[in-house]
Amino acid sequence: MDSKVTFSAITQDSRFSAWFPGLAGLLQYQRDWLKDDLRAALSVTAVALPVAIAYAQLTGVNAVAGLYACILPMLAYALFGTSKQLIVGPDAATCAVIAAVVTPLAGGDPVRQWQLVMTMTLLTGFWCLLASRFSFGVLAEFLSKPILIGLLNGVAITIIVGQAANICGFTYTDRYLLERLYHGLEYLRLTHLPTLGVALITLGIFLLSRWLKPQWPSAMIAIVGATLLSWFINVAHYGVDIVGETKGGLPEFQSPVFDLGLIRELVMPALNLAMVSFISMMLTARSFAAKNGYDIDADKEFRALGIANMVSAISQGFAISGADSRTAVNDANGGKSQLVSVFSALMILLVVLFFTAPLQFIPAPALGIVLVIASLSLIDFHAIWSLRKRDNGAFTLATITLLAVLFIGIIPGITLAVLLGLFQFIRLVMRPNDQLLGISQKGILRSLDKTDKAKPIPGILIYRFNSPLTYFNAVYFKRQLLHRITEQETPVECVVVDAVSCFSHMDISVMSMIDELQKQLRKQGVNLILAGRKRQLLKWCEMAGIKTGGEGRLTIRSDLTMAVRMHQNYKLALQQGIAPQLRRSEDPDQALTHAIL
Repeated sequence: MDSKVTFSAITQDSRFSAWFPGLAGLLQYQRDWLKDDLRAALSVTAVALPVAIAYAQLTGVNAVAGLYACILPMLAYALFGTSKQLIVGPDAATCAVIAAVVTPLAGGDPVRQWQLVMTMTLLTGFWCLLASRFSFGVLAEFLSKPILIGLLNGVAITIIVGQAANICGFTYTDRYLLERLYHGLEYLRLTHLPTLGVALITLGIFLLSRWLKPQWPSAMIAIVGATLLSWFINVAHYGVDIVGETKGGLPEFQSPVFDLGLIRELVMPALNLAMVSFISMMLTARSFAAKNGYDIDADKEFRALGIANMVSAISQGFAISGADSRTAVNDANGGKSQLVSVFSALMILLVVLFFTAPLQFIPAPALGIVLVIASLSLIDFHAIWSLRKRDNGAFTLATITLLAVLFIGIIPGITLAVLLGLFQFIRLVMRPNDQLLGISQKGILRSLDKTDKAKPIPGILIYRFNSPLTYFNAVYFKRQLLHRITEQETPVECVVVDAVSCFSHMDISVMSMIDELQKQLRKQGVNLILAGRKRQLLKWCEMAGIKTGGEGRLTIRSDLTMAVRMHQNYKLALQQGIAPQLRRSEDPDQALTHAIL
């Protein structure tokens, strides 16, 4: 009884839940979930083992590093994460980014490669923790889905072309993708037939397993089959590359690189990697959270990802992210909590401690096939093409990102994707749409459109600017409003601006523009009224030295309804029966205004 009370007190402690949301959830664990979580953990482990080893090869480090990158990160996420289904671990896009950055800096030295990988992983974790500290979880929406689709397609193609060398047994002399494709026939002539044969056998085992038993871990079965073949006929004797000696046990500590010059080379790529890893993880986590009926906290997820990357580097692993395929396996097998990650991490730990000897016989072409199969799941050209009909702008962004990754490389492509996301946001803020409002037959203020459900009030122009006003769109706001005035068929005597939708913060440039606009309109005989946020606007006007109230000054009202009701043109239209009685409403056009007021 006392233990239950203690657990309840711990989980209800807001500070504890804030720092350890995953552990707080585990302390409320229901015994009925255990069977499902164990089954899910076995399935996740079966999928995670072969891909972790393959991703280690992609990153350019020893196979056991892929297993190290699973154990502590999974345990860390189980404590600090807010998703009940998400499985973290090595990810194709993450590993491709690391390899693209680190390999040129390592100069062919495998020890230095591993150290640089750990250094970049530490920096990635640092960026994630910093972003969490400043509540940058909103970056989950920063890279739009079209950009991420283009990015993942480009990364997948890059991985597939890169793994062709392992599958066919040749070595690329060209560094970049386009050159490799251009000289593709020359490379294919160098194909090593025994290596290609092992790759095809692995593929055959995979496809046969998938056909006979779709629910079985086909990648695991294919790797086991290829490893048995390698051991039985000694494929290394025929020139086929194998993983080679793999030391088991706990990791032997290697210090990350603290060379200031090299760290300078890794800082920005690590920031890009943190962005892409987080956004990819959030897409997976949110989709499964929505499916299972709960919410996740983006800032806490950023922190959990940062801690998971930190412990991965400390345990000689490499950068990780949310693994969508393993998360899907977890959910499909009924995983109910992060105890699945705990069980799976412990199973992988047993492999690391006692069963690493067979890993040395794994053929490189078999790992190449597994990587290609994993990368194929990232390719979705149909998703890009379908954007063409639904949103041409999104289609353009996705296509540009895809071509950037293919033409200029993964890291520049990611940088361009981040910039595209930023420019997309800035463009929407700089050049938002705007609306004119009128009054409907029911006396509701709503948008004027072709349906004629609302009519303008003679002499009054009600204007809504659908973006926060700031220094870089203030001039556009003024230009648009003046243009709207000149468009009107009847003379405008009063302009009412919906201040709720556009005045979100104090900006001296905006207030200066409003002062100039008011004076310009006054010379034309037009009265300017700002409706909504009355207390804030009065304070901001006082700070900016703008006089309000009285003849010839800026007028501020509490809301749109009040501003229109009090104007003499509306009163006259009401008396003449031109306009109906205006009333407050929770109409979609007005709901935001009334909610904020």
